[in-house]
Amino acid sequence: MAKKVMGIAGKRLFENVFVCMSCHAKMRTTMDKVKRRKIKCRKCGSKDLRPKAKERRGAKT
Repeated sequence: MAKKVMGIAGKRLFENVFVCMSCHAKMRTTMDKVKRRKIKCRKCGSKDLRPKAKERRGAKT
């Protein structure tokens, strides 16, 4: 299990950061704008965004 980042660093890395579902580009915006689909990806133009994951998923060691 990964260690959780807390405090100021955690806010900088995860708060209001979203990832494009198509090209995996990151952008910073508010949840309200994402829900209303006002924001689109600068790279591919998609409006399908998800919050950045706080914990890595995948291979277990």
